[in-house]
Amino acid sequence: MTLPRDVLEAAAHWFVELRCEPDAATRAAHQHWLDSDPRHQQAWARLGRLQGTFGQVAPQLARTTLAGARAKRREVLKVLSLLLAAGAAGTLAWRDTTVQGLLADQRTATGERRALRLEDGSQLQLNTASALNIRYSADLRQLELLHGEILVETARDVLARPFVVHTAEGSLRALGTRFLVRREAGLTRVCVLEHAVEVRCAASTTPIRIDAGQQLAFSTAQPGPLQAAPAQADAWSRGMLVVSDWRLGDFIAELQRYRPGHLGCAEAVAGLRISGAFHLADSDIVLDNLTSTLPVRIRRFSRFWARVEAA
Repeated sequence: MTLPRDVLEAAAHWFVELRCEPDAATRAAHQHWLDSDPRHQQAWARLGRLQGTFGQVAPQLARTTLAGARAKRREVLKVLSLLLAAGAAGTLAWRDTTVQGLLADQRTATGERRALRLEDGSQLQLNTASALNIRYSADLRQLELLHGEILVETARDVLARPFVVHTAEGSLRALGTRFLVRREAGLTRVCVLEHAVEVRCAASTTPIRIDAGQQLAFSTAQPGPLQAAPAQADAWSRGMLVVSDWRLGDFIAELQRYRPGHLGCAEAVAGLRISGAFHLADSDIVLDNLTSTLPVRIRRFSRFWARVEAA
């Protein structure tokens, strides 16, 4: 069974947390996490089976994996995510995007953003938990987005090479433009900020033009309808999350992208509406501020597990 990325990441966080002399409250929070979702139990069981394979990994990798030092938390979590993605048999699934992401030309961790200048002068920003490959040749400029989200601002190329972004769902060609590309579950979402982009689904040769102010989500088989692009869609590139009349459940799901571990929202408050501009640098402050504007409380089970509930 394929488990969601956030479930695997949460299991990895719990593994590290429990290796660092946990107190009774942390152990109780871990048990609550296990009991809250059958997928959590499956991820934890998978991790238990994979622990026996650590001795077969290269010695340096195994030492990093089992070190458990807080100073190496990020490295430990990356390796654990890789092993969890391998599946219960303990064999590396190299075609899985989680594994490919660890080997990508450029990648960001959860909560990290990165700006790049490509060799042709094009500007690129990676959002949280993103990974991509960069492939420039004599006749083509290519990016492959494995997961996450990027903001692209193409430069005029002296060789007049096309600028193309590939995902598992298809490809898009920039038409002198500034645009966002985001991979979601089985979908690629394109939001054009300036000029236009031409999109092709993997199973189709018919191009679809997306102009500035429009967005489109497409699967391998077919595109969705053209929609108006949300205001401030690129706010994350400035460290902000800007929302207007969002469901609280959707807001928490979006905030989860920038926060390690698990962040949940009780169904009883998921339908509340929220608007505003929020700094992504500290999601704990964002959560605490919710309690002053909405009838909610933040229940924290550990540093890596929190839930928004009715006050």
